Amino acid sequence: MTRTALITGGASGIGAAVARRLAADGMSVVIADRDEQAATALAQELGGRPWVADLSDTAALEDLTLECDVLVNNAGVQRVAPVHEFDPADFRLIHRLMLEAPFLLARAALPHMYERGWGRVVNISSAHGLRASAFKAAYVSAKHGLEGLSKVVALEGAPHGVTSNCVNPGYVRTPLVEKQITDQARTHGIPEEEVVEKIMLTRSAVKRLVEPDEVAALVAYLASDAAGMVTGTSYTMDGGWTAQ
Repeated sequence: MTRTALITGGASGIGAAVARRLAADGMSVVIADRDEQAATALAQELGGRPWVADLSDTAALEDLTLECDVLVNNAGVQRVAPVHEFDPADFRLIHRLMLEAPFLLARAALPHMYERGWGRVVNISSAHGLRASAFKAAYVSAKHGLEGLSKVVALEGAPHGVTSNCVNPGYVRTPLVEKQITDQARTHGIPEEEVVEKIMLTRSAVKRLVEPDEVAALVAYLASDAAGMVTGTSYTMDGGWTAQ
């Protein structure tokens, strides 16, 4: 019986890498993304299905029913500003997309998983789910909330064969991060490799970005039968950032 995996923010970056890996592992993938063209193209490539949706419109998710065996909550955005200057609309957007939507998607998916007696919820959190950085109040608080949500789902899902875990990468080599590297190199007048090592990775013992395929490999393990006893955890993939 083929299992179905739903990946949010699945059309690019970490989400696309996860979709490719889970499809290679034999799962049927649903690519959830607001970019219709990219979601459709990747779904066609992988023999899966696109789901075009703006997950920040959480009211539209309240009556949703999902029949998926693996739910990967990956969609996210970033806004950076001091707390006293942070736009309340941006704060609410990040919390809707990165905490409220994962709750509503899990709520929609768990009945099917419980009925099947098997399920996997994998939440793409961050080192910022375990640590804080200045100027990222919305992102850090949303990721901390996601950590708590994941643990509750783990406790409730355990009697039904459902696990729930967080993956906590540091900076991942995605188009969003690479654009930040280019912009910061120009702003600071330094080479791009120095931006990575001296600005982004100051807290990481391993001075390189995480590759999307590395994150996908960990997600694939957590989504497998082999990880049946792994639940309620947070797996860091941050080059030693949170070891400090």
